[in-house]
Amino acid sequence: MVTDKRNYDVIIIGGGPAGLTAGIYTSRGRLSSLLIERELIGGQIANIERLENFPGFPEGIGGFELGQLMHRQATQFGLTTITADATGIELQEGNKKVVKTTEGDFTAKVVIISGASKRRKMGVPGEEEFTGKGVSYCATCDAPLFRDQAVAVIGGESIAVTEALHLAKFASKVTVVHRRDQLRASRILEERALAEPKITFLWRTVVDAVEGEAFVKRLKLHQAPGGEKSTLEVAGVFVAMGFQPDTTYLKGMLELDPIGHIITNEKMETKIPGILAAGDIRYNSARQAITAAGDGATAAINAERFLTEHE
Repeated sequence: MVTDKRNYDVIIIGGGPAGLTAGIYTSRGRLSSLLIERELIGGQIANIERLENFPGFPEGIGGFELGQLMHRQATQFGLTTITADATGIELQEGNKKVVKTTEGDFTAKVVIISGASKRRKMGVPGEEEFTGKGVSYCATCDAPLFRDQAVAVIGGESIAVTEALHLAKFASKVTVVHRRDQLRASRILEERALAEPKITFLWRTVVDAVEGEAFVKRLKLHQAPGGEKSTLEVAGVFVAMGFQPDTTYLKGMLELDPIGHIITNEKMETKIPGILAAGDIRYNSARQAITAAGDGATAAINAERFLTEHE
């Protein structure tokens, strides 16, 4: 959706839990608010089959469903949403910020940056070539395509184990390839994965290349340390190595850590007055849906204070 309105009190970039919560607070506070999301409302949680640790849902809730509920709550207070990609921010006189997007320019006195991130890639030969032809970054999206076939999951954090558990419902075998000698997932996910007979683990193992013909057929691997080489026959490769903050358009404007996360204070404020950051895109975030929501609330409260002080 493209809106004819171009001027707002607050512009929120990113529609995950942080951005949606910020939108609930700013819209409910009667601030005209625009949320810009380039993909699915809910952000990364939209790809999570079930959240079991978000308060208020004792039976768990689907990530996509939670995102939709949060969005509905925000829009009932007047939040406007567009689908677009933010490409830059320009500063003008009078605390005015111009957010440049693929759907044109929008202005506000306050900008809250709460997304987005993209899946980290392996960066090995064959990965790009076979993306969509056996290489995937979303088990929730693509697992049914690999029914009764052998697949691999690359990574060892909670996201990788969650992907492996979901794939085990469809695949004949799931091999988790991890460069370390133990998982870095939550204990409950680790217990479930170790108890799942379809899931096996290759420890201290690194992917060298993805090979195949029309589609993926195998992975070339080596063990670390030692360098012993091996081959793993698979029909699918699910890359789950975490997320890379998409902040290249902010370089030179905001203070970023070496990976690209935005540096903020405890109020979610950046070094530029009126630009705040919240959620996983912020340095030192716990990277949980509930903490992202808390960041969004904090950012919105301080955004409203900024506007009041600069009327």
